[in-house]
Amino acid sequence: MASTIQALPTEVVYLITAGEVIDSLASVVRELVENSLDAGATRIVVSLWPQQWRIRVADNGCGMNLDDLQQAATAHSTSKIRSSADLWKINSLGFRGEALHSLTTLADLEILSRPLGGKLGLRMIYGDGGEVVQVEVTAIAPGTVVTVSHLFGNCSSRRQGLPTAAQQMKAVQATIQQIALCHPHVTWQIWQNDRQWFTICPAATTGQLLPQILPQVRQGDLQEVKLEIPNPPNSSLLTPHSSLNLVVGLPDRCHRHRPDWVRVAINGRMVKTPELEQTILSAFHRTLPRDRYPICFLHLAISPDQINWNRNPAKTEIYLNEIIYWQEQITQAINQALSISSTNLKEAVHTTRVSKLLKAAEAKGSYNFNPQNPNENHKNPNSSLPTPNSLKAVAQVSNTYIVAEHSGGMWLVEQHIAHERVLYEQLCDSWQLVPIEPPIILYQLSPAQVSQLERIGLEIEPFGEQLWAVRNIPAPLQQRDDCAEAILELSLGGDLQTAQVAVACRSAIRNGTPMNHQEMQTLLDDWQRTRNPRTCPHGRPIYLSLEESALARFFRRNWVIGKSHGI
Repeated sequence: MASTIQALPTEVVYLITAGEVIDSLASVVRELVENSLDAGATRIVVSLWPQQWRIRVADNGCGMNLDDLQQAATAHSTSKIRSSADLWKINSLGFRGEALHSLTTLADLEILSRPLGGKLGLRMIYGDGGEVVQVEVTAIAPGTVVTVSHLFGNCSSRRQGLPTAAQQMKAVQATIQQIALCHPHVTWQIWQNDRQWFTICPAATTGQLLPQILPQVRQGDLQEVKLEIPNPPNSSLLTPHSSLNLVVGLPDRCHRHRPDWVRVAINGRMVKTPELEQTILSAFHRTLPRDRYPICFLHLAISPDQINWNRNPAKTEIYLNEIIYWQEQITQAINQALSISSTNLKEAVHTTRVSKLLKAAEAKGSYNFNPQNPNENHKNPNSSLPTPNSLKAVAQVSNTYIVAEHSGGMWLVEQHIAHERVLYEQLCDSWQLVPIEPPIILYQLSPAQVSQLERIGLEIEPFGEQLWAVRNIPAPLQQRDDCAEAILELSLGGDLQTAQVAVACRSAIRNGTPMNHQEMQTLLDDWQRTRNPRTCPHGRPIYLSLEESALARFFRRNWVIGKSHGI
């Protein structure tokens, strides 16, 4: 009986391979753009004709000479790796040598290129299999222009299985925006059907670029942190240090309905890493309103030997060594970005106009403003730790808001939720139940309520007909007259963290409570030291910032004196 297992013909193998690499217009754009970035391009123009299944990518990169162009589209040809060892030290975006060859299998491919310093440009047309079928000299600026025409023309069923043209264009836009976030120094021009579609201007940092992609987010809504990170303990001593670039939307200013803006990039490429994405979401826990999600872009630049890129043909799913170590570093970076410290208060001299106004009014007012002692030893302004007196209590408004001065203006801090944030983090760090005598007697609890109190650690036992005795309680409730009501709240459901939020809310200083200057200052100092000082555990903003520059604009202090008098 003849064998039913046979080797596939070469053309079938190429079609299968091509289908894994090129599956849409967006994948063509991604592969070509990554080649442009590997060539050092700082300006990339992408032109699309979706109805004609045609894509052109032009760049100002290093270009290719004749030998490079002749080899560019042959199977598994690349300038980026030479041996199996190179797979573990990949520093480029492309490295498999599959993209251009796959395109010759699925479309018509033309490349024009001129190397930097070269006098002539060359135009190459490739046939099926990547062989050069036409060569000619052409006029072109240094760089490369790749044109893909009649994509999937030899495989009409592939076209029919793809989304609509509008959906594919949306995917192309998302692909380019993701790549632009990883390479903020690049200028992008995108054309559709010979009309300019959108542009992305270069920026010094990813945080400055992000508002071009998310127009509803303003620059002031974001906090950017750049850190040098030591390598994991088990890595080679010769491995260079890693770096972390983090852009977060401040939770009191912007957030999303879906977790669609938790993005992770590694070494210049956006990747899918469920472990790191979950780490980011966990770091924002109890900082956002219910059912809201953060805006966060994380870019890790780490040693290639920590990464295995060969998990998926699209190079978007990876294996990351020492995953727990990187999760710890990311959590610390997010905590630093969300803190209120001298590093992320706006830089300004301490003798601002607002300071002068407050000091001038001190003699007439009764708010007991205490200027900072000039002989006091200041903390290093570059320290990432909160500076206890970087906010100075000035007054209390309506027995609810603390007026605080800092070097760049003044803030209104809502006293109850600021104290709630302080208490909540203290409870999370040291959840303590203390015995109480006599016990608290509760009446008519359901079995579910009894189980809930036992679940969070309270000692509860029957004390008679429909009566229960609670013999220990959370420490902050010990001195409160409404302790029984608080225990009833805790019995209504939720996990331990929900109980901690409820205890913090119940124990925090109430709005309407008068505070003296020392109490206000102590609360401000404690609040500044919290890990997530911008919002309360329910996601409500804690403070309103009135920057000195905004005050100056409102009072029009930049007017010329003569003009303000009508001269």
